[in-house]
Amino acid sequence: MLAIIGGTGLTQLDNLNINRRLIVRTPYGEPSQPLIFGEISGREVIFLARHGNGHTIPPHEVNYRANIAALHLQGVTEIAAIATVGGIHPDLSAGKIVIPHQIIDYTYGRKTTFHDGISNPVKHIDFTEPYCQTLREKWKNAAIAVGEEVVDHGVYAATQGPRLETAAEINRLERDGATVVGMTGMPEAALARELGISYATICPVANYAAGRGDNLHEIKYEEVISNLNLTMVRVRNIIAQLVKQNGHH
Repeated sequence: MLAIIGGTGLTQLDNLNINRRLIVRTPYGEPSQPLIFGEISGREVIFLARHGNGHTIPPHEVNYRANIAALHLQGVTEIAAIATVGGIHPDLSAGKIVIPHQIIDYTYGRKTTFHDGISNPVKHIDFTEPYCQTLREKWKNAAIAVGEEVVDHGVYAATQGPRLETAAEINRLERDGATVVGMTGMPEAALARELGISYATICPVANYAAGRGDNLHEIKYEEVISNLNLTMVRVRNIIAQLVKQNGHH
């Protein structure tokens, strides 16, 4: 079973024929919203808006453990996540779509593991390659099939938020090797790995990060949203194709 986790700009899937909604309770609390079961291109998927129905939950307050646990309880084996980012690399301007292959985690104070020694024994998962290569390929192939150009590699810097970064912080992330910056990539990816769920993310670039491109002194939120709305139309096409190509029913 494939699940789609939608981020900023993707609180619903227009092309999803909804069958039912399910309130799921987990040992870690409730997920961001009831799980939405539906079909795209005749294939069943589960959709979950990471920030809740009305985009009311900020990145650092998302109950990532409940979200991933709820999907796992429903038999989800693959999670295709959408995470909006700012472009750090000069080539990654607004409207680009990136499929990252690596993560650097700068978040703090989040519940980052199911193996906390309380509910589950301590366990150290391998996280050398944080994203499932097979699912990354599926994202890429879906994009190619609908004629969308994607950047098939990138290093995702996960920051705490909800504020945007300073120009100096972005310089630091760049020195560390990051090419895009977002606030929700972790601990989501690691939690999926802990439960043995294939996980990969696609990142629409909404704007240049602080101190980059036109944002030398300020990032204008209105511009970010209008850029994002245009890019999300393309992302939805890729999602529809991904679901169609996916062998799971």
